[in-house]
Amino acid sequence: MKLVCTINGEKVEREADPCKRLLDFLRDDCGLTGVKEGCSEGECGACTVLLDQKAVTSCTVFTGQVMGKEIITIEGLEKDGELDVLQKAFIENGAIQCGFCTPGMILSCKALLMEYPNPSDEQIKRAIEGNLCRCTGYEKIRTAVRAAVKEGVN
Repeated sequence: MKLVCTINGEKVEREADPCKRLLDFLRDDCGLTGVKEGCSEGECGACTVLLDQKAVTSCTVFTGQVMGKEIITIEGLEKDGELDVLQKAFIENGAIQCGFCTPGMILSCKALLMEYPNPSDEQIKRAIEGNLCRCTGYEKIRTAVRAAVKEGVN
């Protein structure tokens, strides 16, 4: 099938197998390696992307399901060489440890902030509950989200 969608703000028109996982399409066909493969069953959150501003695990979405949709990966948050406020907050607050969960974690938090610009601590916890951090950086991640809110989420 000819896939037409928007990835990180750019229109993409490309032949694609509609049964290919979105994770594989983004990594293999588009070279977007910020999308990580962890569990391959939607349990760890490492492959989280934004699909029409909602956090989804790309290992559970088929390429055929994204026709006409907008996809944002971690690479798409940077604008004109400038990191997103949330990315900066993760760095400044030590919320990045080994880094494997970071792209998915940031995108889950970004989806939250797109819907709730000033979330409660409970909303932050809920937003990241589908993302596993083996380094146990959850408190620093919540601190980073609160710092991004103070800085003004864009």
